Amino acid sequence: MTQTSTDSTTEGIARIARIALVGVHGFGERHLDNLGRLSANGVLQLVAVADPRPPADGTLGTEVKVFASLDELLAAGTAPDVVIISTPIQTHAPLAIAALNAGAHVYLEKPPVASMAQFEEVLAAAASAGRLVQVGFQSLGSEALPAIDALVASGEIGDVRGISATGLWLRSKAYFKRSQWAGKRSLNGTDVVDGVATNALAHAVATGLRLAGARTVADLESVETDLYRANDTESDDTSVVRVRTTAGTGSGGSTVLTCALTLCAPVQSAPSVTLYGTLGQLTLSYTEDRLEITSPQGTRTETFGRTDLLENLLAARTEDDLLSPLSGSGAYVSVLEAIRTANSPRQISPEFITWEGEGDAAHPVVHGIESLIRRAALGQATFAELGAPWTSSGEPTLDSDGALHIKGTPVATLQDGTRIRPTSSPRPYLHPVRTLAGTVVTDHIPEDHVWHLGAGVALQDVDGINFWGGRTYTRDAGAYVWRKDHGRIVTESAEHSDGHRREQLSWLGPDHTPVLREQRGWRWAAVGNSTWKLTLDFTLESATGQPVLLGSPGSNGRPQGGYGGFFWRLPKVGDATIWTPDGRGEDAVHGTVAPWLAWSGTFDAGTANAAHATGDPGLGHPATLVFLASPQAPDPWFVRHSGYPGVGLSLAWDAPVTTEPGHPVHRTVTILVTDGFLATQDIEQLITTLGEPA
Repeated sequence: MTQTSTDSTTEGIARIARIALVGVHGFGERHLDNLGRLSANGVLQLVAVADPRPPADGTLGTEVKVFASLDELLAAGTAPDVVIISTPIQTHAPLAIAALNAGAHVYLEKPPVASMAQFEEVLAAAASAGRLVQVGFQSLGSEALPAIDALVASGEIGDVRGISATGLWLRSKAYFKRSQWAGKRSLNGTDVVDGVATNALAHAVATGLRLAGARTVADLESVETDLYRANDTESDDTSVVRVRTTAGTGSGGSTVLTCALTLCAPVQSAPSVTLYGTLGQLTLSYTEDRLEITSPQGTRTETFGRTDLLENLLAARTEDDLLSPLSGSGAYVSVLEAIRTANSPRQISPEFITWEGEGDAAHPVVHGIESLIRRAALGQATFAELGAPWTSSGEPTLDSDGALHIKGTPVATLQDGTRIRPTSSPRPYLHPVRTLAGTVVTDHIPEDHVWHLGAGVALQDVDGINFWGGRTYTRDAGAYVWRKDHGRIVTESAEHSDGHRREQLSWLGPDHTPVLREQRGWRWAAVGNSTWKLTLDFTLESATGQPVLLGSPGSNGRPQGGYGGFFWRLPKVGDATIWTPDGRGEDAVHGTVAPWLAWSGTFDAGTANAAHATGDPGLGHPATLVFLASPQAPDPWFVRHSGYPGVGLSLAWDAPVTTEPGHPVHRTVTILVTDGFLATQDIEQLITTLGEPA
């Protein structure tokens, strides 16, 4: 909406604007400091303040009139040019409307309103009065924002793949005792919508939306919320909000903005917004106006100035001149409305919280929150999808499609992968996979490679299509590069019974055209009291009517990089031992052909999960995984430990494999999942018991 110019805005609001401030305590004190600065510069005159609690004696000059309310101030005939509203959230809309109806322009603190209905009411009042409303998202005055727009337009970081806003703050009990409305979703039946995304770290959301090109309600396609609280409050203090825009930044199409925020960090750090590009990234620490630019030319840091939003309002002639107009906060209010109408935030169980400090200075720390914030941002995932242990069940909720049980004990969950981000090549996979005693032995969406997804099948090169996720290694580049080449694997049908599951899958290219048809089978059964067996059988056949090449980075020229086919991503493992019948250690077994490969160690050692389970972050659970090679072909083992923990059987180690109509590629892999440590003799005895070749 562009408001009609009026006489008072054609030359700016006024030569020396008359200002009234409503709310002199809390953030109002910062406004008083700024008003003092601008008054000393001859820009404005503070003529009145309104607050039920008058400011301390000597705070204001004798020429400033003091009132108990805005109504009294306006009734006294003070006639301010601009009214600054710095009051509790639930009062913003009625006070703004009163000021607009009195003929004043309005500077409205964030969040501007407590509901979409109020947003529309204030917009209508501003249009009717022909007055301007500036919203106090100070970060939108940063000169870094147009600089970022220019950098994106120049192509320095390539196409924008996604945006994240992250905030790791800590707030004490005193913070939630500072006012009657703090930590409330509503107060006496009136919406408040206080919370980490709507108030404390609202600038992270607003700045992220601005850089995503989302200003109006129509700019958003969807808003998803995942809300939690560690404090004894109504409102959320640890949340993920995932926004999809209707138009993209940079390369076109929609953009995903993931806001991962908490007030329960162990240490407070500067919040930031990051734009992830195909050639680099931009990270804005918006409280410092500091921009880190990473591109093929290297990394550099630039610091920018900031335009004061009150000065911007005073100089504005029309709404188009405003840096943070009310109409431009429609996308933000859409996020607030999604939070307002969402279910109440879920309480994080005390077992996942450590309180630090004493009395009102005490503040909660959510276990593992720093890593979870980073994983959410990088993987465009919610806490529930990551399977944070303090979510409803501690299980990832990526549209799970089936549970694997042995004698009533859950040992694995099948995720259909439909909500995995597109550049991670969405696909079905198993996670979490557990031992019979409950130790988790898979990981998904880890910080180092967010496209690593539990246990399953993935290939980086299927006739030039990436079904692995992340960057693609090409022979021409001799390096990994981001390309728009990601496919997805979808489940067409499934038959699930006790101990057995059969699936029909389609491997779809970026244009949704089928490239491969897959028949996949899972079988699971107990092997004694501490071991169970998982078998994956998959057949890949051309869906194009023509031969299809199945390749890997190795087949495209990357030495020792022949991953693809079966792959199992492990969590962190302490004191890991990796061996085959003929070798021991990552270097000795990587790329070799052997009938089995074993990985044993202490799972969860030194991680948040171990701390949750035992109270001691140094403890974990011993387990051993034994991977049995496919009988159909001598595929080499792909093993990583030093960089990240993962095991695979390479389908195309250094040359592509061809599948064609009538001649599919078939592999079977069996995994023994055992509690405790196994020796080679134990493994060979187990294999003999199974009737498998040792």
